[in-house]
Amino acid sequence: MTAPTKLPNSSPVPSAAPAGEELHTPVIAWFDAHARDLPWRRPEAGAWGVMVSEFMLQQTPVSRVLPVYEQWLARWPRPADLAAEAPGEAVRAWGRLGYPRRALRLHGAAVAITERHGGDVPSDHAQLLALPGIGEYTAAAVASFAYGQRHAVLDTNVRRVFARAVTGVQYPPNATTAAERRLARVLLPEDERTAARWAAASMELGALVCTAKNEDCHRCPIAAQCAWRLAGKPEHDGPPRRGQTYAGTDRQVRGKLLAVLREAHAPVPQAALDRVWHEPVQRARALDGLVADGLVEPLPGGLYRLPLS
Repeated sequence: MTAPTKLPNSSPVPSAAPAGEELHTPVIAWFDAHARDLPWRRPEAGAWGVMVSEFMLQQTPVSRVLPVYEQWLARWPRPADLAAEAPGEAVRAWGRLGYPRRALRLHGAAVAITERHGGDVPSDHAQLLALPGIGEYTAAAVASFAYGQRHAVLDTNVRRVFARAVTGVQYPPNATTAAERRLARVLLPEDERTAARWAAASMELGALVCTAKNEDCHRCPIAAQCAWRLAGKPEHDGPPRRGQTYAGTDRQVRGKLLAVLREAHAPVPQAALDRVWHEPVQRARALDGLVADGLVEPLPGGLYRLPLS
């Protein structure tokens, strides 16, 4: 039996792992037949709609994003519309999506797009990457999904598909590795349009079929080639996967404090914030963190509000 080869800084890759071209056609065909009709995938969404969706979908399920996304685009159909508002309005409209710093970053990106690019989301990957609040993933996603360009788009779902289908392990590492990025580039189709379709299709496959739990191999278009399935689905033996705890955490306290400020359209006194959480030390720490992150603005007289600038 041939020994498995290794990618640097990665788990072993079985020598019989499927090549990119063996994956592209069935996964894209499956996507063409089964992709969800999501508003940011429609032509009328444009690059701004794609960008808004990418910010909102980070660590947040589609079902929670949809209503906020629709309201956001109805209110701010172009970056300049959002840029003209105070950043606190972005935080207010973000509602309970969680991780509200994303709202501030999206507002900052809208301001930069308006000032640097005449209000149009740039198509150039380097210009996207230079926008505030945009990292490698978001720049690649916007360039690929909005402009049909050839970029490796590595989110959690794609990483899991690649880990199983090619590397033969149940889960990818907790943080994206250089080896995963190299593998994604190796698997990327040469044709630009096909590459953009592959990026969307592999992401959808991870979201709907090759899920973190209860994967549905019977519905998978590449089950016959999947290295992990062919190996008997060995259990994950790497570092423990990070759980998503919320109850009792500073995140929960921050969310409760922000909820009071979102619902108020005037500065809020300290006493109103003190009522949201019983433990004063944790409450003060959470409030200090919100101020440090620019999500809350302290005013004289012990008042607080969402930021105006």
